[in-house]
Amino acid sequence: MYPLTFQPIFKERVWGGRRLEKLYGKMLPPKVPVGESWEISDRPGDASVIANGPLAGKDLHWLVETRPDELLGATRLERGRFPLLIKILDASEKLSLQVHPPATAAAELDGEPKTEMWYIAEAAPGAELYVGLRAGCTRDEFAAKIEQGTVADCFHRVKVKAGDAMFLPSGRVHAIGAGLVIFEIQQNSDTTYRVFDWNRVGLDGKPRELHAQQSLASIDFDDFEPPLVQPRALTGPVKLQLLASDKLFSVTLAELKAGEHLPLNRGTLHIIGTIRGRIEVESTTEPITLSAGQFCLIPAAVEGAALRARSAASCLCVRPGKVD
Repeated sequence: MYPLTFQPIFKERVWGGRRLEKLYGKMLPPKVPVGESWEISDRPGDASVIANGPLAGKDLHWLVETRPDELLGATRLERGRFPLLIKILDASEKLSLQVHPPATAAAELDGEPKTEMWYIAEAAPGAELYVGLRAGCTRDEFAAKIEQGTVADCFHRVKVKAGDAMFLPSGRVHAIGAGLVIFEIQQNSDTTYRVFDWNRVGLDGKPRELHAQQSLASIDFDDFEPPLVQPRALTGPVKLQLLASDKLFSVTLAELKAGEHLPLNRGTLHIIGTIRGRIEVESTTEPITLSAGQFCLIPAAVEGAALRARSAASCLCVRPGKVD
């Protein structure tokens, strides 16, 4: 096994744009608003295809089925699939006000739970997130405002800038405001219940489906005005800040000066996503260079894995499970 790169899967979205092409050189399909680039995915019908090395052309689900121990180490699968889904989002317009079902309600609603984290890579002046409930909002008030078309009044809004992060457990109402590019690390799920979609139509010219009852059954009505992530400094050979540590995944921001070197633990699966600069992923095989907006999956069995900055650079280091 060796560090793996994948072919992105692009998703047309009514709220998307073309900034992934401008910022990261993504080869987007022409003349459509692309809202999501699925960088590492093992969804049915959307399994990421390996782009480098002897396994090029095979997909991530094939790896899960044929070489699980080498790929995953102690990491457990999620319903028989790779447990994480990694995306870059281009929110040129606001996303719908929405929620993902918690594990306690997902099965009854015929959905999948989805906990996620957002890292703000780019932000227009004044950009904001809608996250959690406004203090004091009740379930009855929320339900009434859905009927009135004013449910946005119930959402907590927070201004954000590049470098901010937000953790979103399943059950937390949320939406991404306009003018944001976000690296999204999430549980492998694609269940979203829309509360309100700003009275707009979808790509087919028709209003998009709303899910009021499923949303009301999923929302944590004790989740008021959650703060942005407060990074926690970690010790190490480079500047490291822990952004998330959950039973599902952990995310560390690594900031490296040119030439700095960061060894990675053997036996643990890592995903590296470059935010800025150029990072070289070293192992016993040919090194891989990652520029901004590029990702790499380092299987658990890879020997001698390390990161080396070829210029001043920052990246997200993602691992399944908690880091204390």
